[in-house]
Amino acid sequence: MAARYAARPVEDPAAYAMKLDMMSDLLRDRPGSQVVEIGCGTGSTALTLAPHADRIRAADVSAAMIEIARDKARDIDPEKLSFEVAAFEDLAVAEGSQDMVMAHSLLHLLERRDAAIAAAHRWLRPGGVFVSSTPCLSEVAPWLRLVAPLARAAGLFPPALGFFTEAELVGALKAHGFEIERRFRPDTRAATFLVARKPA
Repeated sequence: MAARYAARPVEDPAAYAMKLDMMSDLLRDRPGSQVVEIGCGTGSTALTLAPHADRIRAADVSAAMIEIARDKARDIDPEKLSFEVAAFEDLAVAEGSQDMVMAHSLLHLLERRDAAIAAAHRWLRPGGVFVSSTPCLSEVAPWLRLVAPLARAAGLFPPALGFFTEAELVGALKAHGFEIERRFRPDTRAATFLVARKPA
């Protein structure tokens, strides 16, 4: 499915552009930023943000996605932007070493969502930010609960599909020590974009 995913147009280009602008501003505020992205897909976000960071390390569990991402980044210094096949649990990231951790369209697909949030908190320096864009399925697509078992059996859905509200996601971030700095959701069917800061 990686090639089809890569060819698919962005669902809401204006909202995506706003998110990119917000993330670019965050990086410009911290010159020399070190960034880790988990669940990077085909690398579009990392590629766009690379000029604003000192280094971005992006990972995804799909080798096919990473192959496409590496092809798109072939003219960029791998010391500046690198892609690797890995789940967040497998990444060796030094504690307190990152200025930004990103997880876009990922947290609802993880069996261990809270473990990913805790990892992001560990990896960040004080004052660093965890930036995520997440469809809170309990609000945007509750009907998926009915079709998920059949779709999962047919191999159309991932093994894990988390149903939670925006308030529950915010609560999980706060429970792991984050302060919510920014919240953006263009409409009721859209993913929730959050900037969560690790207190300085």
